[in-house]
Amino acid sequence: MARPKRLRKIVEPPAFKGYKPYGVNQINNDVVDLLYEEYEALKLADYDRLDHLEASKLMGVSRPTFARIYESARRKIAQALVEVTEIKTVFGHAQFDKDWFHCRDCHARFSMPETAEEEGCPLCHSKNTTALQRKSKPPLSSKTRFKENLK
Repeated sequence: MARPKRLRKIVEPPAFKGYKPYGVNQINNDVVDLLYEEYEALKLADYDRLDHLEASKLMGVSRPTFARIYESARRKIAQALVEVTEIKTVFGHAQFDKDWFHCRDCHARFSMPETAEEEGCPLCHSKNTTALQRKSKPPLSSKTRFKENLK
């Protein structure tokens, strides 16, 4: 039996649902799914210019795992560009650093849970909001459980 995957920490969801090629007559009907953790790896390594060790610590994974996630993201982006394919963001195997909400009326994304439950969306004040994902803890490894039992 394979070891369960550790959830990857994501600071915030991507601000887009996807990208479509522009200026071509024939678009490939395939779709490339970019996972949230792959987007986060690209953002940390290329946009924030962190080295792989720093980025892996922020995402809560090992450096080799971060490198695999980052490589997968780069390959998917390259495939979409070369094959003129649409890119869509997909949740994947991740957890948010905070609770994130989505307003169904103005489509804003925000991370203020007390505002979402009491006042609604901070932009349009609509009560029509949904949680993107509740913050959850990944399952404890046997090593961590053993250490906690010693305390």
